[in-house]
Amino acid sequence: MLHKKIYFTIATMALLTLSFSCKKLDLAPTDRFTELTFWQSNENVNNALNNIYGGIYNSSYVFYNEAMSDNAFNKLGVNTGADAIASGNFTSSLPRFQNEWAFYYGGIKSCNIFLENIDKNTSLNATVKERMKAEARFVRAWHHFNLMKWWGDVPLLKKDITGDEAKTIARSSKADVLAFVLAELDAAVVALPAKEQYAVTDNGRITRGAALALKARVLLYEGNKMADVATTCEQLINGTTNGDYKLVANYSDLFSDRVINKTNSESIFSLQYLPNLRTWGDYIDFAPISAGARTNNLAPSQELVNAYIMTNGKAITDAGSGYDETNLSANRDPRLTATIVYDKYNWVNPDNTTQIIYIKPGSTVAPASNTNEYSTAGQGTATGYYWRKYFDPNAVAGFNSGTNIHLIRYAEVLLDYAEAKQSLGQMTVAVWDKTIKLIRQRAGFTDAGALEFPGTANMTNIIRNERRCELAMEGLRIDDIRRWKIAEIVLNGWLHGAKYGDVSVDNGYLRVQQRTFNATRHYLWPVPPSERALNANLTQNANY
Repeated sequence: MLHKKIYFTIATMALLTLSFSCKKLDLAPTDRFTELTFWQSNENVNNALNNIYGGIYNSSYVFYNEAMSDNAFNKLGVNTGADAIASGNFTSSLPRFQNEWAFYYGGIKSCNIFLENIDKNTSLNATVKERMKAEARFVRAWHHFNLMKWWGDVPLLKKDITGDEAKTIARSSKADVLAFVLAELDAAVVALPAKEQYAVTDNGRITRGAALALKARVLLYEGNKMADVATTCEQLINGTTNGDYKLVANYSDLFSDRVINKTNSESIFSLQYLPNLRTWGDYIDFAPISAGARTNNLAPSQELVNAYIMTNGKAITDAGSGYDETNLSANRDPRLTATIVYDKYNWVNPDNTTQIIYIKPGSTVAPASNTNEYSTAGQGTATGYYWRKYFDPNAVAGFNSGTNIHLIRYAEVLLDYAEAKQSLGQMTVAVWDKTIKLIRQRAGFTDAGALEFPGTANMTNIIRNERRCELAMEGLRIDDIRRWKIAEIVLNGWLHGAKYGDVSVDNGYLRVQQRTFNATRHYLWPVPPSERALNANLTQNANY
């Protein structure tokens, strides 16, 4: 199975590296792989592709990117850089910039080596090789898109380059990188199977649907290609030729139920994990302390909590909403409880017993421990909230989880489509019904006020807010506020927590972090100085 071989072994990687450093010989040694023989092995080809899969992304980027947005706060942000980036207190030498630059270009190099050598294999079926090439091209496009998203103009690597070439290559224009990414995805769509055409043992491989969904995301990020976004989404929404996708019945199951998490109709592209073999362990710093966490390093913000609408479809600030700040979960979007742990939350343990999570200072009922309570000191939440989403009841000690992490879901495609149609002035009852209404019905809404087309309401804000709540904790909010060009609004000023503070300051809502976003600089990241020191042709982004 793909996820069982997700990493290249160190020994195989070493052999691969050796093979590219050997001189070409007429006679290949028989006791080891060389450039002449490495790619002739089907196992080596499969391992090389699995290595590419293993370098697609990581759990830290998915989760801690939330803290660069207005959705969350990263208390100990040294390793992720999220705290420094969100507060604006960073220099161009922040390790996050160098690490992420190297991560993507390392992935691109693996793809280029694979693509330039796979045809040396003469035993694999030609159709299989074309499919494998398409998988690698998808990943290469993924990495270039992420580079372009953070830095704008970046070196475009269509082929493997030497160390000397790496010291002289200049940045390509964002337009050229975008054109390359879209061309790669179009080529991948042609060569990749739909998800139903893969064997069960290949569950998790990149599909035609994944290539289309990523293309829609890339186009959406540009903001001026909404007709193309709509057309691309329609290839997934209208019919099953490119994969039969639909929303699963229960929102929470996508992230916690071990069976549904791995085999479902909604996940389009996910990081693959396997219990006890390949796991992720970030959740040990997300959960309530009494649930087994060691500390809280990523806490939801009050701004995110406020975004969840009432079951009648009204925002909590709307007249007649019925919102009660002393019972904030009452009559709220069910995704609030599926995503965020609030004071007096009924936490279900892995053995199906329950515990009440007391977070408000002084609220703990004896003899229960007050370990979850908000405090300016200690290991608990800095905002008065914890996460429930992605809790894995089957995780082993230390919250090491084998559940998959979804990078693209069908719900995102529906939201992309709704946004594109609204932008084009084409939002209708029919579009609403097959996008926002479907998503809300799945979430658990039943009131007509939430489900029926809202007519003359501010549809742009409704769709954006729906996207925020549906995709919370999935790492996409920072992308959205940047492409909407509202980061300078929502990332300037205080990020808040629960109403546990001085009522004379911000009505008692905790001031958690002072945010600063300079629109003349922060929409792009600085090119790492260490890279510019090695390559004088790398220019710097403006105002760094």
